[in-house]
Amino acid sequence: MNTAEALAQLGISESILTQEQIDAFDRDGYCIFPNVFSPAEIDEMRAEVDRLQKIEGAYGGHEVHIEPGAMRLSNLFNKSEAFDRCLRCGPTLAIAHRLMGEIRVYSLNARNPAKGEGQQPLHSDVWRAHDSDWRMINTMVMLDDMTEDNGPTRVVPGSHKLVPINVPDINLVNAERMEVTPEEKAIMPADPVATHPREVHITGKAGSIAVINGRIWHGGTANKTGITRRVLHMAIGRRDIPQQLNEREHLTLALYKRAAPAERFLLDIEGAEPKVDDPLALPKDARLWKAAQAETTGRY
Repeated sequence: MNTAEALAQLGISESILTQEQIDAFDRDGYCIFPNVFSPAEIDEMRAEVDRLQKIEGAYGGHEVHIEPGAMRLSNLFNKSEAFDRCLRCGPTLAIAHRLMGEIRVYSLNARNPAKGEGQQPLHSDVWRAHDSDWRMINTMVMLDDMTEDNGPTRVVPGSHKLVPINVPDINLVNAERMEVTPEEKAIMPADPVATHPREVHITGKAGSIAVINGRIWHGGTANKTGITRRVLHMAIGRRDIPQQLNEREHLTLALYKRAAPAERFLLDIEGAEPKVDDPLALPKDARLWKAAQAETTGRY
């Protein structure tokens, strides 16, 4: 099977994208799609996020990293079938296939910043080997309304065409050193936590999604009100790029049995042997990402 065949089995094609959406994604590095998921679907996913957060508590997100000040969850496909619908999210998969060709799931995480918390440095999710080296797209599935006051994601339009900055180390697996020219270094923000003069905030109603190019400069903002702002981050990577969460290493029998052939292909678990009996077992320690303490000049 290849990506085109998998998407065809799921009834997804590039024709679901409008030319305006394609142009916005290519030009600005992001695009917003309203009303992708129904209220009932959102309610089910919210309930599962809340259930899992109560179980994992301070260890939420441990399979990738824990972020102080923000609730995180990871490895969600193995923890609840409520999130399987993200594997059939048409705009996400159509844009990813158009940009990168052969694709697979990179990760599915959840995040919700607490009151007064959530400000992240501007960062890119992935590095690059050359200007047209597109490696990943990320999707924000809004489980609650994302407003100006409850910690919306900020992006710098067009920055996906610039040098990647502050790539989290979890996404630097097998990365080679990236050359940065003096001109590129000059445009890197001296203080990536500060407001960028060209940044815009992504807002939308629950059920909407925003798809961003993984190289765009972006970051969470502080939740001023403490109003719940649960978001799923569904990332799709180029198929030759290591997954952030290795799905084969975390695979449960339940996920393998219920996944359709196209979904197994997208997860890259075809022919895999389930290895995990209890995906909710908590570790003794976990990786910590202190976003506010990120380096100020990038990692290269």
